[in-house]
Amino acid sequence: MTLLSETRSTVFHKILNREYFVYYALILVIAFFAVVLADTAFLSTPNFMNIIRQTTPITVMAVGMTFALAVGHIDLSVGSVVALSALVCSLLVDVVPWPVAVFAGLCAGMLVGLINGVLTEWLKVSSLLITLGSMGVISGIARVITNLESIPVTNDTFTFVFGSGSLGPISVMFIWTLLALVLGWVFLSKTRFGSHLLAVGGNPTASRALGINVIKVKITAMVIAGGAAAIAGMLYAGRLHGARYSLGEADLLTVIAAVAIGGTSLFGGRASVAGAVVGSWLMGVINNGLILWGFSTNEQIIARGLILIVAVAIGVKEDRK
Repeated sequence: MTLLSETRSTVFHKILNREYFVYYALILVIAFFAVVLADTAFLSTPNFMNIIRQTTPITVMAVGMTFALAVGHIDLSVGSVVALSALVCSLLVDVVPWPVAVFAGLCAGMLVGLINGVLTEWLKVSSLLITLGSMGVISGIARVITNLESIPVTNDTFTFVFGSGSLGPISVMFIWTLLALVLGWVFLSKTRFGSHLLAVGGNPTASRALGINVIKVKITAMVIAGGAAAIAGMLYAGRLHGARYSLGEADLLTVIAAVAIGGTSLFGGRASVAGAVVGSWLMGVINNGLILWGFSTNEQIIARGLILIVAVAIGVKEDRK
């Protein structure tokens, strides 16, 4: 009888494991809106594909943020990087071959990540403070280089690849989501670099004793976060056929909420790429459901803030166990 009770307790604990919380939450939210919005097209395939299409930039940024959080850092500048990279790419895409423009946009984001990482490690201060400062600097640069004007994108190949295209009923955005999921999962879970990330985030001192270059790992994680934000910016530019300095401004809260609720620790040492992807879908479903329900933009912001508080509370509780 005791053995049976212990077995039941173990199974129950696994079911309620923090790792699976985001999956249960997604199912419950979809079920809730399916009932509340029964007279709408919420459960239709086109609506779900629309959610994926609108959420993909958030998904890509969430995967990049997972790497930064895995080592105990956070990047508050990702929203500004979105705008900067989108503008850099949009300014060049109709002047040079589009792959060159994409490379330039990617380099812009990765350079910001590199600067954030180097300054954080060199000055030995919180990445929160460094990236808070760089967020303002980059946002200002994005405004200056275009004089607050939108930059249209007319290159059909670029817009097809980066958001506007479809392969039959499947949006290109869905392919980008799968690509982010697979690459992120492989690098984090199946490579030595991924194990070093988690080791550094969990115990930097022990990692250093094992011969891991802690500073290099942390800087690389920030570069990945910047590169992911750059790709997200170009996905916005491709889907919207243009770029503007305000792109990504409202995304930071959503990205952090998606990663936190997806099972990644805000203090390093535990990360889940799959959880971050599902977390971004959860945020997208909630946003879509609230819109169909008639909620205003301000009310949607309040809802995202409450979700972030819940995610952080759950994560902190789990980290203290």
